[in-house]
Amino acid sequence: MSETGPLQRLHRVQELDLNLDRLRDEEGNIPADLRAARAEQDRLNNELEDTEISLEGVEKKLRAQEQDLAGTREQIKRAQEEQDKNAFDARAQSQFGSRIQMLQERAEEMEEDLVPLRERRQELGDRAAGLRAEHRALRPGLGSLEEADERRIEDLRAQGEGTRQERAELVGSLDARTVREYDVIRKAKKGVGVAEVKGGRCSACNVVLPVNIQQKAAQGKLPPVKCPSCGRFLIRLDL
Repeated sequence: MSETGPLQRLHRVQELDLNLDRLRDEEGNIPADLRAARAEQDRLNNELEDTEISLEGVEKKLRAQEQDLAGTREQIKRAQEEQDKNAFDARAQSQFGSRIQMLQERAEEMEEDLVPLRERRQELGDRAAGLRAEHRALRPGLGSLEEADERRIEDLRAQGEGTRQERAELVGSLDARTVREYDVIRKAKKGVGVAEVKGGRCSACNVVLPVNIQQKAAQGKLPPVKCPSCGRFLIRLDL
């Protein structure tokens, strides 16, 4: 087989494809310190969001109860004013006094109910402030790690540029239909579309190949012969 034969060139395309696959895999391998920093940022964001939602709920409940307390105090004030104006005898005084006392007791209960809510608001507010501080402290280090990872990815892509150019040149010299079929096979067969014949076997699936299949693979002609077991194109490189 000529060194520049079509199957030889297709095999070289596969070598380039496997190298590009490796570079893409490396690109996706995020450094452990960056993964940890991103995970910490996500944790802080989630905890802060949960804390702020809880704080909003407490503040809403607190506002409603404070408004109820303010309304009760206003009722006490009006009742006292009416008592001063309209309570001309002991019976009226007693009636107003009873109403005022009831309202005051209610106000006291409301005040007591507000105490744990105010404490919870303070607790959640402190928690939210602490989480924001942690987030601010994390930001510079995370930014540096992100920049370093961007440089890592740019370097990997630069490494692949020459490979992509060589691949494009080789593909341009091959039969388009054969390349399309190779791409389909490679996608279906874990990145390997062309398998060598070694010792009478397909190097990809290790099946023993019939003699006539081995002979056709040795000829290196198009269309390429396929392995009857795994369906990959076969090539002889030991000739």
